[in-house]
Amino acid sequence: MTRSRRKTNLTPQRIVVLGAGVGGLTAAALLARAGHSVTVLEGSDWIGGKSRRLEIDGQHVDTGPALVTFPLVWEELLARYDALGARRSVPAEAAAVAAVTLRRLPEVGRYFYRGADAVLPVPAGHPWHAAWTRFEKEHGGLGPQLTSMLTADPADPASLPAVRNVFRLYGTRLTTRSFLDGLSWMPEGLREVIAIHTLNAGVSPRRTLALYASMPAIMARDGVWVPEGGVNELPLALHRLALNAGAVVRISEPVTAVSKGLVTTATATHPADVIVSGLDRGVLDGLLGVPPVRPQKLSCSGVAIYAVLETSLPEGTATHSVVLPDDPAALHRSLDAGAVPEQTMAFLNYYRPHEVYANDRATVAVLLTAPADGRRYDLDSPWVAREVARVSAAVGLDRPISELFRDHVVLDPRYFAGWGSTGGALYGATNPLWQSGPFHRPGYTSRARPWLWRVGASVHPGGGIPAVLGGAMTATHKLIGRLDAR
Repeated sequence: MTRSRRKTNLTPQRIVVLGAGVGGLTAAALLARAGHSVTVLEGSDWIGGKSRRLEIDGQHVDTGPALVTFPLVWEELLARYDALGARRSVPAEAAAVAAVTLRRLPEVGRYFYRGADAVLPVPAGHPWHAAWTRFEKEHGGLGPQLTSMLTADPADPASLPAVRNVFRLYGTRLTTRSFLDGLSWMPEGLREVIAIHTLNAGVSPRRTLALYASMPAIMARDGVWVPEGGVNELPLALHRLALNAGAVVRISEPVTAVSKGLVTTATATHPADVIVSGLDRGVLDGLLGVPPVRPQKLSCSGVAIYAVLETSLPEGTATHSVVLPDDPAALHRSLDAGAVPEQTMAFLNYYRPHEVYANDRATVAVLLTAPADGRRYDLDSPWVAREVARVSAAVGLDRPISELFRDHVVLDPRYFAGWGSTGGALYGATNPLWQSGPFHRPGYTSRARPWLWRVGASVHPGGGIPAVLGGAMTATHKLIGRLDAR
């Protein structure tokens, strides 16, 4: 792993971080720990950006990513935080300050496809077990290599051993689709369950590198995790790390303009030697006065339904269920065209009382993959109602789960568009194949604006929380190196 450079004669720089999401808070914590004067400006009245804590019917529900994968990325962040403090003889304390307990779920999830279902890892006795065992044996051990690629620039010579070790598995089949289709021994259903994970980057398996095929096996080997109290505990922990390092975090202070050396809000101006933006690109461009450019291709959006239930779901309901469409290729074509699909990929995340959240009632999140059309959806929208009914039947309910709701909140493409992404695209514009996954070259900074750096989900899309954490670590490592050299 990359550790930050040791230097003690540092001249502190004034750094303003835009946005208190996961990327912005990670950058703020590391930069402040390195000895710089850091101010975080957040326009909303909560911490976490898209990872937001809602209160519904007196219960807590967290939005954004539902799971944490690649737990070594979180451990690497804590190690870097302590290493930066050691530069200034500050004792190690990241684990105590962060104080996050990750709970490993018993399975990656239960997957439903064309009337069949299976959990990952696939258990003995299931028709897919032999194929899954072979696949997991070949790909499950790549977790450390992918962690290295997520937390450092893959183009760095130090990363080349990890890159070579990963890509030796794929040969000339460079896309997820072509690689999986070349595995003649793998059952079609298992192939589609593995391939559908590319929608974690918002695009089809024909437009992502083959390494996405390895992700389910790595997740099965290394586990999928949920912090005790919910995923929003991670940005709250990052907030504590930033404050502990001396950063100032201001919420409810939206930025109105950004220029070299200055960040302006409605109530103040903040001089800055360096500006780090965790905002989506559309919002940042607006603050810079850059004319908007509509991208030709967008990643997917979503309709996210968060609810408190009247009663618990049947015994045996998985914490994390994934319901595939009968025709995944048709789904991908619809999303590419910006059209509502006949059937979509849907998640059902179910939390029993006091299982993860300290809630007295069961809660659920029903997450429907949707086109980035910027539209408003609710439970009465025909497509939403139809998909909720389909998902409910797939997981074994005798009626639509919406009939069990005590209260609910719906976040739709129009909501996500408010964050600055055209049409509510969760990962912004799509990238060429060779820039997908850890190889995405987001341009953390540019020659035209060396004083401006970028982090966050729209900068390093795909891979959820680990990608955002890793991207912010990579950016801040580069930035600290430049500041050290001054």
